[in-house]
Amino acid sequence: MSLDHHPHGRDIAGCRFVLATDLDGTFLGGSEQDRARLYDWIEANRQSIGLIFVTGRDPKFIRELCDAGVPWPEYVVGDVGTTIARVQDGTIHPIEPLEVEIADTWADAGDTVRAALAGHPGLTLQPTDFRYRVSYDLDASTFDASAHQKIRDIGHDPLVSDNRYFDVLPRGISKGPSLRRLVAHLGIEEDRVLAAGDTLNDLSMLQCGLRAVAVGGAEQDLLDQVSGLSQVHTAEAIGAAGILEAVGAFDLHPLPEGA
Repeated sequence: MSLDHHPHGRDIAGCRFVLATDLDGTFLGGSEQDRARLYDWIEANRQSIGLIFVTGRDPKFIRELCDAGVPWPEYVVGDVGTTIARVQDGTIHPIEPLEVEIADTWADAGDTVRAALAGHPGLTLQPTDFRYRVSYDLDASTFDASAHQKIRDIGHDPLVSDNRYFDVLPRGISKGPSLRRLVAHLGIEEDRVLAAGDTLNDLSMLQCGLRAVAVGGAEQDLLDQVSGLSQVHTAEAIGAAGILEAVGAFDLHPLPEGA
């Protein structure tokens, strides 16, 4: 996709439908054909479909992904909810008023967190320097669960996803609350939004009250937590196809042919 296809930071409050989606396993999940159908449908309906990425990924990854052909979002809730940003001309710009609470809650805690978990069994520090979180790779075979209490004791929230990642987040900050903050800030009607995810780090997004989908192939622990929630559609189809399945189930927007 060329740089000419950026959405130029346009207002999406008036869009008929806004997709707020996780990336790995969700928007990037499923067959190549299913992904192409979803992406082409979004690009063909940019006037009526808004796109928000809600992801654990950082801005650099998102830029590389979209430069390689994935549709550019208008907004990003990144770094597991600790970044809230608009996208304009291929650049991701944090929305400072929405991040004040995140920054204040974190209070430059990175060094404290890293010291508390130094040498902890089953955790390997990720080299990426996030602003308001610290992240680890988790080895389930050697992980000592006391890490959860260590983090709570110093005032932050632990989050395990896909049994492979351990994130330390500012207390009360995660994908769901940050997405709700952005939706309110933009003046988007909540019944026009669909949140999509597949692992436990998407749980707060699927539980936050917006219409949501747990796509096919989702982590069983996530499915167990959202079972019985009337606003959550549990899709049969994998990844991108599961998103389209939910759009149809909630009648949010006309679907592409063959979906």
